[in-house]
Amino acid sequence: MRWLLFPLLASVAIAQEGDPFASLDKNKDGKLTLTEIPEPLRPQFPLVDANGDGVVTKEEFLAVISGQGSGGTVAEMEHLKDIDYAGADNPRQKLDLILPKDRKAKKRPMVVFVHGGGWQAGRKEDGLDIIRAVTATGDYAAATINYRLSQEAKWPAQIHDCKAAIRFLRAKADEYGIDADHIGVVGMSAGGHLVSLLGTGNDDPGLEGTLGAFAKVSSRVQCVVNFFGPTDFLTGLIPDADADRSNGRKMVQQLLGRDEKEARGNAKAASPVSWVTKDDAPFFTAHGTKDTLVPYSQATTIHEALVKAGVESHLVAMQGAGHGFASPELNNRIRLFLDMHLRGKPAEISSEPIKVR
Repeated sequence: MRWLLFPLLASVAIAQEGDPFASLDKNKDGKLTLTEIPEPLRPQFPLVDANGDGVVTKEEFLAVISGQGSGGTVAEMEHLKDIDYAGADNPRQKLDLILPKDRKAKKRPMVVFVHGGGWQAGRKEDGLDIIRAVTATGDYAAATINYRLSQEAKWPAQIHDCKAAIRFLRAKADEYGIDADHIGVVGMSAGGHLVSLLGTGNDDPGLEGTLGAFAKVSSRVQCVVNFFGPTDFLTGLIPDADADRSNGRKMVQQLLGRDEKEARGNAKAASPVSWVTKDDAPFFTAHGTKDTLVPYSQATTIHEALVKAGVESHLVAMQGAGHGFASPELNNRIRLFLDMHLRGKPAEISSEPIKVR
């Protein structure tokens, strides 16, 4: 039962940037019946329905997907909202934390979620159900962060914000019960791009920025989970006029500059693949082979560069999937990856492709 969290979460939301319970609750009555559960998971319904009343509440859902259901207990957690990590009182530079209430007794590794939305939409609240699920076992602390969108600030404001958030969390590790030596990041789409750059972009002051009160603290992370994020703006995105990717191309241009010339000038430095070196964080990348917004080649580009540099990299091709997918098997592998690099639990992680129905 412990590993039911990631299979269920993956099946409804982790690669679709949504609220997993709400995605299943089709009639919005605050509870799930057997018919609302995906067919492959229906045999597990009695395990999710802890009190046997024929419906699953959100509390039961989160308990079971965290591996704590069916007789277990969800760890007692505290939600700290709207923490200013940059000191500017900008709502786009705030984060939320989900922390175990017993954090003073034991430090936990940290998982930081970075939302997607084409760098022009999305908010930290999009990741709340994901980080609640990650922390529900009591093994992790977690954060979900805002960063300035491209309408407000052009590149490199977004990576400056993400790095400032990591520095803040590391500097406040004792206060929040965080194991400062074990911080991992998870991001989807635009968030996948930003977490990838957190993993590789550690050798240039231009990417680091000086935001916040902890400019001297390291912003390095110990592992990266990248869901279908752009990794190389010079191939397949900026130069690509393909109609299927025109929307993505416009979002990239809006992020990187006031016009195409300025965007092209910033494209290399903004690309995670440009900064790959042998001391980068281990990567886990999942990407749909039929993604028409961010081409699958973006995943192979970063994976091949990391492997060539001698960095641990796992690439899982989601066969037949587009920009968003669901797979219990994928998220079993992700949990193994996080536990290996943040909790020191050895594991063998398959990179076999996963076929999406």
